[in-house]
Amino acid sequence: MRLAYWNILILFVVFFGLPVHSYSQEGEEALAVQYFQNGEFEKAAPIFEKLFTTTPTPRLYTYYFDCLMKLPDYKKAEKVVGKQIKRNPNDSRFLVDLGYVYQQSGDENAARKQFDLAFKQVVETRQSYLDLSNAFLLRGQTDYAIKVLQKGKKVIVYETPLNFELADVYLKSGDFTSALNEYLELLENSNEYLVDIENRLQDILSVDPDHSLNDQFKMELLGRLKKNPDKTRFSELLLWYFIQQKDFDAAFIQAKSLDKRLGEEGARVYNLGQLAVSNESYDAAISCFDYIIALGSDNSYWLSARVDLMDARYLKITNSLTYTQEDLNKLESEYKDALSSLGKQPQTLPLIRNLAHLEAFYLNDIPQAKTLLNDAIGLAGAKPISVAQCKIELADILLMTGEPWEATLLYSQVEKAFKNDPIGAQAKFKNAKLSFYIGEFEWARAQLDVLKAATSKLIANDAMQLALLISDNTDADSSMTALSIYARADLLLFMGKTDLALATLDSVNMLGMYHPLFDEVLYKEAEIYIKKKDFAMAMTLFKKLYEFYPQDILADDALFQMANLDEKVLNQKEEAMNYYKELFTNYPGSVFAVDARLRFRILRGDKVAP
Repeated sequence: MRLAYWNILILFVVFFGLPVHSYSQEGEEALAVQYFQNGEFEKAAPIFEKLFTTTPTPRLYTYYFDCLMKLPDYKKAEKVVGKQIKRNPNDSRFLVDLGYVYQQSGDENAARKQFDLAFKQVVETRQSYLDLSNAFLLRGQTDYAIKVLQKGKKVIVYETPLNFELADVYLKSGDFTSALNEYLELLENSNEYLVDIENRLQDILSVDPDHSLNDQFKMELLGRLKKNPDKTRFSELLLWYFIQQKDFDAAFIQAKSLDKRLGEEGARVYNLGQLAVSNESYDAAISCFDYIIALGSDNSYWLSARVDLMDARYLKITNSLTYTQEDLNKLESEYKDALSSLGKQPQTLPLIRNLAHLEAFYLNDIPQAKTLLNDAIGLAGAKPISVAQCKIELADILLMTGEPWEATLLYSQVEKAFKNDPIGAQAKFKNAKLSFYIGEFEWARAQLDVLKAATSKLIANDAMQLALLISDNTDADSSMTALSIYARADLLLFMGKTDLALATLDSVNMLGMYHPLFDEVLYKEAEIYIKKKDFAMAMTLFKKLYEFYPQDILADDALFQMANLDEKVLNQKEEAMNYYKELFTNYPGSVFAVDARLRFRILRGDKVAP
């Protein structure tokens, strides 16, 4: 068989002109590499020696040299490196290898002489400094690697600076302080590298369990900002940092300062306000929009800020756990005043839509809500996507009032008109959720499977969670009895029938000693008690869920809700701190981890603003 194989190979070479020597060398090298990877250096070394003698490439040199050092055969390694030094007198990397041979053989003084000689003789080009630094790193000589790059920084002044590379070496050695100084030095001389610095710092500061690196960074940055008040790029970096930390109150101060200094006419502050809203930092958002409005009606962001200000106030109240009827009535009055002042026009459709939601879901004035939305849908000049948003809102109200078929028609209209748009995906999800409510689980799951690939991350995540809820809680006999009860209770909650929803959920617990849906039931019951403002009962249920199902997908949700209740409602600050700490310690990958860490530090009394 082996003879036949070589006969075929020879015929292949004859007809196609493949060099036998090349094939043989590649085969030998592959065999030597395999020996090397298996730790059989005594077998690999002679093959690499043969190959390197005929073809002295850098790759073969590295393998051959490493084999000799592993054996160890320091004498032969010294000879091999010596020949490379003669062949490449301007390449200081081989001096490092020679020093490494001496060091490994126990002659530290001889090693230092070679390392120093390499440092002294390096060719003054950017690439030579990088190559030599990497050679030192390869041989475990971090201090020399740093010295080389420091020398290069002084010599290579008209090319791309070496600060990033030097910072990388500092980070590998655990010296964050020096790495940070390299970044800030680079920024002090130019704002060209601001985005690169932000990206690198994000990777570092996001993995900082005790927050010590974050504190050090902020202190050092504030010091640079004080020394260089004219260099706005330090303010830019500080603004970026506060946004990363979701400290939007501090970010507003920075953004406002930059806006005034750079004459940006509110652009940066307006964008920050929108970002603050999306992160549920409503007070900071309100401050941003108030600032824009104060610039006057001639400002290009003035009308948008008026609309977004009401949106922020609306979300602040409706997302609060302790809002009162008086709060709702005042909000309604503010909406009506804003619409009276600004008029019903395409730009104010968000005001109309939110007022309609307020009337329907909080003030129980369904006829008024429907009138508002029907007028908005028929408004001349309105953008199609704004009309679609109003249709979705109207469909929600129809579903809430027990008109699912009329609701699904509106959802379907939006889905069909915006097939490749996030709002189309939102309408499709609403239709899938409606199918879930009425017990059509297979149809719902089919729609959700499509939505898992939605471009909107929020919709894709919601679809995945609902699909998982259906698949994880299908009974063995496929009857889906418990899931049907849960879905019906979820719909009752959506319709505002909290007591009936609770009674329906209770019937799930009567189905047996255990069901995989029990944790979902606990969480849903806790949500209902929050809606009823029975916070003590909600806390009891969240605790029960967390204690019984600590590995469940809802465990970190329950923990965050417990901390939130203790902090904002029950006034148990120490308990809240403990829960927040437990969350970001035990569930570092949770979507709540960053918020939990920030809330913990604020409750602890840390100064998180400048």
